[in-house]
Amino acid sequence: MKAVFKAGLAVIAVATSGTALADLTIGVVLPLTGPASGLGIPMQNGFKLWPQTIAGEKVRLVILDDATDPSKGVQNARRLVTEDKVDVLMGSGATPVAIPMADVAAEAKTPHLAMSPAPLPAGKDHWTFRLPQSNGVMANAIVAHMQKSGVKTVGFIGYTDAYGESWLQELKPRLEKASIQLVATERFARADTSVTAQALKLTSANPDAMVIVASGSGAAMPQLALVDRGYKGKYYQTHAAATRDLMRVGGKAVEGTFVSSGPVVVAEQLSDEHPSKAQGLKFVQAYEKMFGAGTRNQLAAHSYDGHLLLEQVVPVALKKAQPGTPEFRAALRDAIENAQAVAVSHGVLDFSPTDHWGFRPDTGVIMKVVNGDWRLER
Repeated sequence: MKAVFKAGLAVIAVATSGTALADLTIGVVLPLTGPASGLGIPMQNGFKLWPQTIAGEKVRLVILDDATDPSKGVQNARRLVTEDKVDVLMGSGATPVAIPMADVAAEAKTPHLAMSPAPLPAGKDHWTFRLPQSNGVMANAIVAHMQKSGVKTVGFIGYTDAYGESWLQELKPRLEKASIQLVATERFARADTSVTAQALKLTSANPDAMVIVASGSGAAMPQLALVDRGYKGKYYQTHAAATRDLMRVGGKAVEGTFVSSGPVVVAEQLSDEHPSKAQGLKFVQAYEKMFGAGTRNQLAAHSYDGHLLLEQVVPVALKKAQPGTPEFRAALRDAIENAQAVAVSHGVLDFSPTDHWGFRPDTGVIMKVVNGDWRLER
């Protein structure tokens, strides 16, 4: 396998020998720069674990940087489907970029594996399937833990964009059903460097727990502000914060924090009966061999899971057409939608014609930051 880096475009093209028609071409759009780069960079690393072939077809990866900019993401997606004629479009790791990418995929009739929990209107995800767990699935885990912990009131601070809004809309009905009151709601932009005013309002409400909806190292900033202003209740973070960037930036301030996550981050702590333990351990061992001990994260595992899904569905599509053709792309979309449930590192993917989210409602786990490491809450 030969990697070619084009600095101006932040592109990685994994090239193989053989004709273009024989290649299975995967086009990837990630936020490798900009406010969401903390998501995109580990996702990019996850692609480095992909095999050279899938179902006997040589894999060609083309990875482009969207700079956390929806217009750039759309531009990249259009290039991939028109110039590279990709068989699969993947991305973005940033929800506000993944949403308009879905429109490009639909127009081009190209299967789209979203790398973020992108909410789309009913009927708009015909060509789009999500690799991350839905915010609703992760909210299930958080609210269940709150109930068990006796939480009665909650404060919320999250991004002003689609990721933050989706989390808020998923949390509200679940909190209400659990008789937990949402007493304060604050928002901030991904590029903000201070949330002092929001922290003051939240601490004055003095809820039992705070839910912080942000990603990567940016998830630590609101918590640091709340700790600085004396808030001593429980903290909950979402699956976009399930990386060591949270602990690296937050330090002692994030000790005791509860973080929703896919099971792969604590693979060794799963029961032997857990359906994701085998694939989770395989990912962790391969990833940490390449990038170092303790580097596993929620985000890179989504990239890894992409190839596990394709290994199941590409053979089905190949019975109808060859890569590089519209017929193959249509067959691949149908194969994903009708595939048998497959255990991946993050849970069990079970797509259907009425469910392009895939993961089951009980997929999320809750981890606790203990002595700068993750501990699975049981």
